[in-house]
Amino acid sequence: MIQYIKGVLGGRFPGGILLETNGIGYMVHVPDNSSLYLAEEGQAVKAFTRMIFREDDVSLFGFSDQEGLHLFDQLITVNGVGAKAALSILSILPPGEIQRAIVFQDVSMLTRANGIGKKTAERIVLELKDKMNKTVFSEEESSALKTETFSEANQRTEALHALLVLGYTRSEAIHSLSAVTEEGLTCEEYIKKALSGLL
Repeated sequence: MIQYIKGVLGGRFPGGILLETNGIGYMVHVPDNSSLYLAEEGQAVKAFTRMIFREDDVSLFGFSDQEGLHLFDQLITVNGVGAKAALSILSILPPGEIQRAIVFQDVSMLTRANGIGKKTAERIVLELKDKMNKTVFSEEESSALKTETFSEANQRTEALHALLVLGYTRSEAIHSLSAVTEEGLTCEEYIKKALSGLL
């Protein structure tokens, strides 16, 4: 198994790069937001890779760090999520943000990826939320995870995203929502109570 490839960026194709090393050019599929895809041609790069075998195809998928590779490996274990779908998810946000979306059961965030419908996003959350690396979360987020039920997390997560849209920082939004001790509220109620603490 090829763990990683070091070489120079020889070019790009839709959804991937040409990575040249030792006189060989490897076609490597990468996330759209990857630093590998954004590198300059001729620049030295290192791609952590996973080779995927299918009946009619063998493809290489590459990531700029092992965190992205590990999340890719987790995503493709979910029934109905193939390599291309996993890459699509990794193209919308950095790995840490995707992990947050999964743990906080933010289905709407995952459905932003091309080819990911609501049912598939819900399956990803169900199968992976307990397998995510919680060290990427702040203390406030980790504390919230210990006390929230599935529906509670969804309501608070929707409220969190609404506060971010209103211009508050992630830290401000999380802190204000953590101060709301009531449970079982609607998203709108969480927003109102959080805003009262921010004003």
